[in-house]
Amino acid sequence: MLPALDHVSAVLFDVDGTLIDSNGAHAESWAQALTEHGFPRHAEEVRPLIGMGSDKLLPTIVAGLEAESPQGRAIARRKKEWFAERLPRLQATHGARALVAHLREREKAMVVATSADTEEMNAILRQAGVADLIACRTSSDDAEESKPDPDIVVAALRRAGAPPDAAVMIGDTPYDIEAARRAGVGAIVFRCGGYWPDGSLGGALAIFDDPETLLAGWK
Repeated sequence: MLPALDHVSAVLFDVDGTLIDSNGAHAESWAQALTEHGFPRHAEEVRPLIGMGSDKLLPTIVAGLEAESPQGRAIARRKKEWFAERLPRLQATHGARALVAHLREREKAMVVATSADTEEMNAILRQAGVADLIACRTSSDDAEESKPDPDIVVAALRRAGAPPDAAVMIGDTPYDIEAARRAGVGAIVFRCGGYWPDGSLGGALAIFDDPETLLAGWK
């Protein structure tokens, strides 16, 4: 059930697939980087893992490949290069700026909670057209473990200065839901991230098509 906005003091935002249609680009970039380094993978194989950080994704897609190993670091660097090439062509999800602007007008604390690193997160927020509206941000640099571990959500809560029961997490994957749950926060998820059917998004407070339909629900 969608919580009344009057009862929410802080909104924690995932970014990829939530505020910008970027999940496919991430999957394609990982597949290219892995293939270049001797681990042939198709984007379709990587797609279910998008939403995890590289610390979880790499050892899942290639058994024994640790993100902090020299090879893991090289693959992650190459993935960032491929993604940076795709980023200028990506579009914000429907209603992303309008939703964020509405929450700002209602004086809700907003914090980005993403598995991306700080540099990539800032570039994505600019491309999504919301960088000027959300000043408070947490990233993989603020957490030891990425989603679905709760570290990033806990860091975002701390930054917002809000208790878990006064916050909601907005995302698009089961990893967002699980990370929020483990931090004691309810999650709202969007279908616009693609790939995940509603049956895989169990545990969310509510499921909406995109930011535009959530905004309509809150208005």
